[in-house]
Amino acid sequence: MSEIFGSNAYSPAQIATLVDTIGVKKAAMPLLSQLMLGLLAGAFIGLGAMLFVLVKSDATLSFAHSQLLGGLAFCLGLILVIVAGAELFTGNNLIVMAWADNKISLYELLRNWTIVCTANLIGAAGMATLVFLSGHPLMNNGAIAEQYLHIAAAKTDLSNTAMIFRGILCNVLVCLAVWMTIAGKTVTDKVIAVIFPITGFVAAGFEHSVANMYFYPMALFIQHFSILETVGSLITFWDFMRNLLFVIIGNLIGGAVFVGLVYHVIYQRKN
Repeated sequence: MSEIFGSNAYSPAQIATLVDTIGVKKAAMPLLSQLMLGLLAGAFIGLGAMLFVLVKSDATLSFAHSQLLGGLAFCLGLILVIVAGAELFTGNNLIVMAWADNKISLYELLRNWTIVCTANLIGAAGMATLVFLSGHPLMNNGAIAEQYLHIAAAKTDLSNTAMIFRGILCNVLVCLAVWMTIAGKTVTDKVIAVIFPITGFVAAGFEHSVANMYFYPMALFIQHFSILETVGSLITFWDFMRNLLFVIIGNLIGGAVFVGLVYHVIYQRKN
């Protein structure tokens, strides 16, 4: 198909085969490697979230401009994951294709998701700790710290249903971005494949579980250490856990079902 249209990229059917192969390798990866690469992914997404907040703290930007530019800045996180190499829970939802094709067991699938998600949490919270200790939230006369609190409060105010559906929509776009990076054969291809879907989900206000693993710890640090004179509504650890639960459910449905299993049915299901 790629020869017919004159493209050097892998075709969707070829991508499906590659995702299968990658899924088997990810599932068989040693525990320490999964943990270390998961830590890196959490930290990388934290760096993207940090840049997003930096843009959002500029009160001179209109809503649309701040959302679009913030989304573009957030792309740093997934670019680092894809190009530098790391294990991201939301992207790893595509491993479901290898399971559906009977190449890995359900245990191997759930083991990978559990290990990587836990490592992502540690990595993202660790990055939040480093950024907080650096004094970065106090830049722009404390506007960055205020933005972290505003973001966490807005996420907490969402209903459980809204969290799930925003999580679904988010990971449809994230997994499509990962899917398209596999089509590319150069770093440039992969970076371009990341930019539009990731900018889109961030600008639209959808929910990414690993990004929230950075936003909430940062907001809790800012509150706990009272680095601002006024803090609006208080965020609790249980607000964080509630958000994480429902957003992870949404991310799983969006990535594993609406992308992974849909493409499995199209390209891999045995007649």
